[in-house]
Amino acid sequence: MPSEQLHALELLGRVPYGRLATSMRALPILAVARHIVVDGRVVLRMHGGLGYHDACDGTVVAYGADNFNAAPSGDDGELWSVQFTGPAEIVHPTAEQQGRFGIAPTRVNGEPFTPAFLGVDPHFVSVHTLGFHASQPIGNAA
Repeated sequence: MPSEQLHALELLGRVPYGRLATSMRALPILAVARHIVVDGRVVLRMHGGLGYHDACDGTVVAYGADNFNAAPSGDDGELWSVQFTGPAEIVHPTAEQQGRFGIAPTRVNGEPFTPAFLGVDPHFVSVHTLGFHASQPIGNAA
């Protein structure tokens, strides 16, 4: 596995949520998903009631996550983002893997949360970083 891909997967392990991008009925969609990394693959948990997992099954999707909501002093003073594309398929995680996702939401858009899982094989991975100096005031950036 290339070093940038290993680095990206390690960074993904630091944050719980990201955004899935694909198309549904020829229109683009962007959906929030909870993720874990399992054997070099990213497994997503999302709400099955919206049908996004069905739209992604067997297609190429894009996924991204970042630490932009963290203070710049975290992660060695760097903000980072990870993006990749890859084929997605509906998967059925083991009980141990499902436990790694943590507590699931109880409702989504007022409806009971129904978990659906997608496995995505990362291809075309990129990592971008923004470095900050500890002496720079946060919030007065140009």
